[in-house]
Amino acid sequence: MMGPQHALSGAATWLAGSWVAAQFFDYPQSATTIAVGAAVCAGGALLPDLDMSGKVTKGQGGSTVSRSFGVASLFVAEVIEKISVGVYTATKLSKDPDRHNGHRTLTHTLPFAALMGFGSIWLCTRYGRWAVIGILFFMFGFALRGLFDKWADRAGWVIVTITSGAAAYFAFNFLPSENRGYPMIGLAVGVGCIVHLMGDIVTRAGVPILWPIPTGRRMWRMIGLPDTFAIEAGSKVETTVLRTVFTVVSLVAGAGLLAPALLKRFDIEI
Repeated sequence: MMGPQHALSGAATWLAGSWVAAQFFDYPQSATTIAVGAAVCAGGALLPDLDMSGKVTKGQGGSTVSRSFGVASLFVAEVIEKISVGVYTATKLSKDPDRHNGHRTLTHTLPFAALMGFGSIWLCTRYGRWAVIGILFFMFGFALRGLFDKWADRAGWVIVTITSGAAAYFAFNFLPSENRGYPMIGLAVGVGCIVHLMGDIVTRAGVPILWPIPTGRRMWRMIGLPDTFAIEAGSKVETTVLRTVFTVVSLVAGAGLLAPALLKRFDIEI
């Protein structure tokens, strides 16, 4: 699945989940908290693709998320890709094919998603203000690059970086004062990563969702839908049908979350 759809699926999942939590588990959230959570989840839904590097010195190529902060993020993606292929090579079994790149390996696993989620909570709890702002900065930058991909391409990485920094500082000051919503931030990052895996598992290439559990002398077995049902990345089904579905879910869930507050504000009873 391509970056914009990954990001949109992350936002849709968080908004739908927030609506379910409010309706069935009596867990209301402020509009700011919901917006921050949706943005962080959208950014987290792009995070696994940091294993896809491009031409670092030229600032070209790579995945959507790899281009978020120009040469800097492309360099990070290059490092992560090399680490990923190194881990793959060191742990592969006899039936695993040889690989020369690390895309859809280490960062496309459940342990990676758990590490990102719990790691974010730990960083925020351990280091406080600047860790929170830092994580929000990166997640907002990824979200901007994914959700507003055409604008981000026109604006360039400098504007994306400045906008992300300002949004992160603003968001920090409006999050709940008690622990600044640390668990929510980590949960949104982790859920975003898992949503990414679910998005890639419906494509032909699949993901190593079972790693590190070996199956049939393979450590990195790619799990995905059969070719008959699988979606081709970048196809019309993805860019039109799925994008429309994710957009509708986001709008309906968002309306459901905002409606009670608006009705109360204008003293309307239903």
